[in-house]
Amino acid sequence: MKRLVNIAVMMGMVTLLHAANQAKSEVSQTGMAKEKVFVVERESQSVAVIQDGLTRRHMKKMHNMNHGIIKFKDKDAYLISRDGYVVKFDPKTEKKEAEYKTSKSAIGFVIGENYVAVANYDDKSVDILTRDLKPIQKIKTGSKNVGIKIYKNYLVFAQMDNDKVTVLKDQNATKGLPKFTIYKTFDVGKMPFDAMIQGNTYIVGFFLTKGFGVIDLDAMSYRQIKVTQEGNKPVLKIPHFGFWSLSKTKTFIPAVGDNKVLVYDKQFHFIKAIKTKGLPVFTSLSPDKKYLAVTFSGKDFPSIQIIDTESLKVIKTFTFPGKVLHVRWSNLYPDLYVSVNDANQVSVIDTRNWSLEREIYQVEHPSGIFIYQSKEL
Repeated sequence: MKRLVNIAVMMGMVTLLHAANQAKSEVSQTGMAKEKVFVVERESQSVAVIQDGLTRRHMKKMHNMNHGIIKFKDKDAYLISRDGYVVKFDPKTEKKEAEYKTSKSAIGFVIGENYVAVANYDDKSVDILTRDLKPIQKIKTGSKNVGIKIYKNYLVFAQMDNDKVTVLKDQNATKGLPKFTIYKTFDVGKMPFDAMIQGNTYIVGFFLTKGFGVIDLDAMSYRQIKVTQEGNKPVLKIPHFGFWSLSKTKTFIPAVGDNKVLVYDKQFHFIKAIKTKGLPVFTSLSPDKKYLAVTFSGKDFPSIQIIDTESLKVIKTFTFPGKVLHVRWSNLYPDLYVSVNDANQVSVIDTRNWSLEREIYQVEHPSGIFIYQSKEL
């Protein structure tokens, strides 16, 4: 009997040791960091807070969350609402610290070291605010403004109504509050509507011009690129750049109006069209760039597909009980979060074996998913 007890104790110690080693491995991989997931609740002017796998709280009265976006900078969090409010909150306590209404409709924002810049749709201006959301400048453009980005001491944005890209320069450049003046303006394609930045390259897309524009922000030069696919067939419309995915060697673009994800090299030479089950809307690369998650519209709204970025083949398809509006990869854990809007849930996929791991409930009409990572949570 004593021998059996000793064996049981030894087995228990082995189990504990295994668990400790596993925990140690996980800690070493994450550097003791933890994550908190903020999910926009599209219809209820609120944000759900998910921590340790459960919906813990809801941040209320966050204004129109129809296209709500959250960004993090240092230990601060900022939210922009569709009706023109910028909200600063503490991502640890989730308490609102400041808010400022820039216009009736704001479309995008960026966070600098000592300022927040907001591109406004409605009152045709760009607002420069302090990090505590006090107004510094309002730059009137006479146009809806989109695609706002930061490069060094420059602020770059597109004027949708004027077919221009404007570069502002901070004359103070890290010496106190910013003071922006117009540095250069480029005439570009018809109706610019979105942009992205990679290194010193600002890339702008158009509604009415077949192709996109590229600005070298070091040389301050502009050129236009036409994107084609098989048989030199032109891509008729460039989708929002937020739907693109860029790896070190490849660019993945969801085809507009076709069941394909288009793959190019970094010089936009066509590589392959990957056939998908539906009309792709959004592509999202995993942190290690090995996999691509693709969402769809229309009848395939409830599905996502996973593409291997080396073989360029679909390796897994998931279908959920409602429309999928967003996906987000965890940087700390082997998790892919999926917002299932109609089902009021966030689904979590285990990316080690591509299985549905769990569902997180008590989330109302979820859309955008944003993850805050810190050692202090």
